[in-house]
Amino acid sequence: MMTETRTRRVAAPAPAVFAAFSAIGGRHGWYHANWAWSLRGLVDRALGGAGLRRGRRHPDELRNGDALDFWRVESVEQGKLLRLQAEMKLPGRAWLQFEAQPLTPQSCLLRQTAYFAPKGVPGYLYCYLLYPIHGWVFGGLVRAVRTRAERSAAAGEGSNQWSP
Repeated sequence: MMTETRTRRVAAPAPAVFAAFSAIGGRHGWYHANWAWSLRGLVDRALGGAGLRRGRRHPDELRNGDALDFWRVESVEQGKLLRLQAEMKLPGRAWLQFEAQPLTPQSCLLRQTAYFAPKGVPGYLYCYLLYPIHGWVFGGLVRAVRTRAERSAAAGEGSNQWSP
């Protein structure tokens, strides 16, 4: 299992951070490099996968088992954690997890972890060849989640209702 974790201190309470990362996908998009996520969706469809066409059941709420573009919600703990399992065509299995850990009433630690269990040589090649791209995409995503959570908290919003 290969893992890559990014953490950011966020000047927003954990519920605002959870709202930010639980709103990704669907009509909200992926906040950073949305064109790259769309391109990956096209590649997935060309390989016989679902691509991004599935969207999400609800624009702002997630439940265990929900489809989220080419991911499946594996675990959601309200205000704390979201774990997505990749359903896209890959040479292995992948997960993307977000966590909001309170530090103070008005701040928290945002942790984003990408997990990949490669399958054979193709899986390792995929992982290492795409590492720079994944670093850029996932690095930008964690920064964008932080920014959205901080803006939402500063505006006094209690939900994840924002435009892409």
